[in-house]
Amino acid sequence: MDLEIQQRVKDLTEKYGPENLIVVLGGAEAEASGLSAETVAAGDPTFAGPLAGVELGLGVYHVVEPEIKDECDAAVYDEQCGMMEMVLDVDAIIEEVKAIRDQYSKY
Repeated sequence: MDLEIQQRVKDLTEKYGPENLIVVLGGAEAEASGLSAETVAAGDPTFAGPLAGVELGLGVYHVVEPEIKDECDAAVYDEQCGMMEMVLDVDAIIEEVKAIRDQYSKY
């Protein structure tokens, strides 16, 4: 997760409160999605960005998780995510993001 996005997440959390936000990821790989999830929940693991050492505890999901997919209009989801979902390792992505959420998310 780049430094600009980290700052935006931090600013939004300060403005609206962590209990009022969730982060929805769209990364194509489980490991990258896990790092992004960890960054917004437990703090930047690389200690390089605005979220270094900042545990926001945000709820974090990937767009392919049922909790998010089920909230989307099916036609829009299919148009925007359907093709990618066919080529991604969806199970690995869900497992990685869920593990981070279960360990670090407070909301």
